[in-house]
Amino acid sequence: MNSRLLWLLAAILLAGGTYLLTRNDQPSPETASPASEGVQMVEVTLPAEFTEQQALGRTAFENNCATCHGENATGLVGKGPPLIHKIYEPSHHGDGAFLMAARQGVRAHHWQFGDMPPVEGLTNADIENIVAYVRAVQRENGIN
Repeated sequence: MNSRLLWLLAAILLAGGTYLLTRNDQPSPETASPASEGVQMVEVTLPAEFTEQQALGRTAFENNCATCHGENATGLVGKGPPLIHKIYEPSHHGDGAFLMAARQGVRAHHWQFGDMPPVEGLTNADIENIVAYVRAVQRENGIN
């Protein structure tokens, strides 16, 4: 095979890979109709039981995060993304990313909801409990 053909094949593979990694298969919350605003974005299955830490995290999540991320982290159209989604798997967004997002806020980079502001009033223990809860629900839904 000549080198020109190899370069062309490499360029095609690179372009295709870039497309697959950067495409957005998610519903666009900015184009959602007003009637769909606040509707949960994904269905989740909850674990049969939670540890004490996970149960504390669930309560803290519902009191501090569910307004935007939905009950059980399902996401809400027009408000915030689902955390029960492969984008937030531990290998891509480690536990520290959740801590930093809650503490400092985060610039929008996967979804079109806008920037997430810091969450006031949460202790490090609260955030660790929330992460334990979210990870338990993720595992129950095949996100490891």
